[in-house]
Amino acid sequence: MEITGRLTAGAEVRTTKNNKQVVSFTVVVNDYFKPKDGEGKEFEEFFHCAYWLSPKVADRLLKGSIVTVTGRVYLNEYTGKDGNKYAQLALHANAIKVIATPKKNGTPTAQAVANAAAFNPTPETKDDLPF
Repeated sequence: MEITGRLTAGAEVRTTKNNKQVVSFTVVVNDYFKPKDGEGKEFEEFFHCAYWLSPKVADRLLKGSIVTVTGRVYLNEYTGKDGNKYAQLALHANAIKVIATPKKNGTPTAQAVANAAAFNPTPETKDDLPF
């Protein structure tokens, strides 16, 4: 699945018990719909992302950046400290593309597609298709 949204905070690199590093970040996707007989509604979906391939990408994932993340979506269920059950959407990312980064004053600016930073450490493979 591929999602495009804005980072809610800068990425964080964490180390697991097995000494593996994971980049954790949250992407919010804003959406809007208007039912035929009703008022328009805006809503957000938050995706908690984990990127296991390289911690170097964390330096480029700044709060407010617009990114496209490709990976596998799953539902993470857990019990909170208060004893209540909770669930959150999560994504195991395998590719991240930074579309826009924030300026120093905090407002993001779109970059040219040629200048957009893409981070995908897996090499491209050519299809066996004849066209």
